[in-house]
Amino acid sequence: MIDLKKALDAGGHCLLEMPSGTGKTVSLLSLIVSYQMFYPEKRKLIYCSRTVPEIEKVLAELQNLMKYRKSRGLNEQFLGFGLTSRKNLCVHSEVSQEKWGKVLDAKCRNLTASWIREKVDLYPREEVSLCDFYEQLDKADTKELLPDGIYTIEELRDYGKENDYCPYYLSRRMIHLANAVVYSYHYLLDPKVAELVSKELSKDCIVVFDEAHNIDNVCIESLSIDLTKPNLDASARSITELSKKIEKIKERDKEKLDEEYTKLVEGLKVASQSRDEDIFMANPVLPDDILKEAVPGNIRKAEHFVTFMRRFIEYLKTRMRAQHVVAESPISFLQHCREVTYIERKPLRFCSQRLISLVRTLELTNLDEYYALHKVAAFATLVATYETGFRLILEPFENDVVPNPIFHYTCLDASIAIKPVFERFKTVVITSGTLSPLDMYPKMLSFTAAVQESYSMTLTRNCFLPLIVTRGSDQVAISSKFEVRNDPAVVRNFGQILVEFSKIVPDGIVAFFPSYLYMESIVSMWHDMGILNEAWKHKLIFMETPDAAETSLALMNYRKACDNGRGAILLSVARGKVSEGIDFDHNYGRAVIMFGVPYQYTESRILKARLEFLREKHKIRESDFLTFDAMRHAAQCVGRVIRGKTDYGLMIFADKRFGRMDKRSKLPKWINQYITETAINLSTDMALVIAKKFLRSMAQPFEHGISLWSLEDIESKYHNNDQNVAKNGFTNRRVSLKD
Repeated sequence: MIDLKKALDAGGHCLLEMPSGTGKTVSLLSLIVSYQMFYPEKRKLIYCSRTVPEIEKVLAELQNLMKYRKSRGLNEQFLGFGLTSRKNLCVHSEVSQEKWGKVLDAKCRNLTASWIREKVDLYPREEVSLCDFYEQLDKADTKELLPDGIYTIEELRDYGKENDYCPYYLSRRMIHLANAVVYSYHYLLDPKVAELVSKELSKDCIVVFDEAHNIDNVCIESLSIDLTKPNLDASARSITELSKKIEKIKERDKEKLDEEYTKLVEGLKVASQSRDEDIFMANPVLPDDILKEAVPGNIRKAEHFVTFMRRFIEYLKTRMRAQHVVAESPISFLQHCREVTYIERKPLRFCSQRLISLVRTLELTNLDEYYALHKVAAFATLVATYETGFRLILEPFENDVVPNPIFHYTCLDASIAIKPVFERFKTVVITSGTLSPLDMYPKMLSFTAAVQESYSMTLTRNCFLPLIVTRGSDQVAISSKFEVRNDPAVVRNFGQILVEFSKIVPDGIVAFFPSYLYMESIVSMWHDMGILNEAWKHKLIFMETPDAAETSLALMNYRKACDNGRGAILLSVARGKVSEGIDFDHNYGRAVIMFGVPYQYTESRILKARLEFLREKHKIRESDFLTFDAMRHAAQCVGRVIRGKTDYGLMIFADKRFGRMDKRSKLPKWINQYITETAINLSTDMALVIAKKFLRSMAQPFEHGISLWSLEDIESKYHNNDQNVAKNGFTNRRVSLKD
């Protein structure tokens, strides 16, 4: 809290690594809310988290905090809520039934688009469906829409239902009046979304990125696009549809096209003023200098723009026919494109915004049909806007065998997406339980931290035990290193660790692997060796898969098995859904086993391009970055086990490489401080002995560390310091229990 206040006072950014489960969220919230309430300008809090469950947790913490402040006699006016997608907030009886987000967005647009609503006014006899919740919201006075209070996502939905307001557009409208807004990273870091949602935020907002160990990857993903052959085929079909619609509107309402042409001559800002706010059809990048320019003449007319896009799509199709891998810079790509098709760079830069303008003019509603075309237009805009920090990689084959061409436009520089955030806001707080080593983030994100601190953990009892298992009971070294990962002795020893710990650990065990492919391979070998049958005798086994619905079901059943005393093992993947933001508190995770070091797939051409960029731009060596990335994900996985001072659990690092100092030093300070010399180089049976002793001691009744002092204790403590005695007056009056 002291370091956070220093950063707020200095008006600078800060980087804080705080241990998992120690209450970092409520610490941040309590200090920032106090700061807001103390100063008259009441700076807005923008709290960014990754997933909807995490957003809900933050809002629940904020509710508890405001209740506490109220109980202390602080009756403050405070409005806070979460903002998320239509899928999570829609209350329309029909639209909300849709399972697919894109379809739900399209149906919502069909009921709320401005031209649909204009039809009702112009042709009242025509049967046009509108969303009653949206209409009711549109008529209401903004200042009276949402009373003060903290609203979770569910409570916002309930409030919308009760008052016939659309919760999604209600939260969008109330952002500028709220004291605290909690939403996803993408609402600030993705230029497409930030332009529509976060453009009205003032510069003195306090921005917090929680669980920000992956923030560099989020920045890179927000400016990267992958194009496939089906994308281009769908885009070509969309172009044909657009041509037909342009011909129809020419016959029926040519004035609309003429009006759009005039606006485009005056510049994009004028053309965009009446736009319907839809994140799906947002521009990937909108620098101010481009907004003020007139759209190039060769794409101003609708039919000319459609012809231009058709030519560009055909060019991309010919590029995808290549039989070898191509890696080039945006400048090289644009030069080749110009030589072959005579397409200039400038009109490409305006493609995305020109398409949005055309969609609005043609009054199209089923935007999911034009998703692929918008992706190509966004690709054109990005490739023509940025010269450095990006790479184009064409991979014609999947797994170097199956023909499946993919055009990767990949961002290599994480600082590009976050730069506007650092420049715009006075204080940006980046925090997580796993940010070590701290000096890596200021380099990768190109910012200077006013405060940079990693905190250790103070415990009443040592409630988690890190163990580094380097070899099996047969003394064979264990590792997920490529050369030995499928060695039967290594696989058997990994399996023995799982079986033996399933015998002694109560309730739940979560096991993490470096990748899905490796997990499938090991589980298959365990099945052949009879190891799974042995583990099944002690606990049920569940498995994470790339499918989100299957993983949610596995997680639900895993919790059920832990609750009813049967006990369970959950096999998961580092960087997967389970490793990010899902807590295994108390009986849900008494042990976490990290099988191997979760390095990225080093043969990935995209990763190689990024490593080359980091070496050239930031002087970060490949090995340093790969180790940093692997260790932050390993720490994130094992950190799931401890979620509070009454919780306890084992952290088992099963790989001989974890025993090396260069790897261990990259773990957070709060984990490293509890790794003792006796727990660094263990065999499976040695680890079991230590783990049994630890679990027995943890199973004893735990007093919560409350120490009761008598008046005599307090007086004797302060008698040695006359100044304190005079200040506190302990010798002059009795101290009540409350004191």
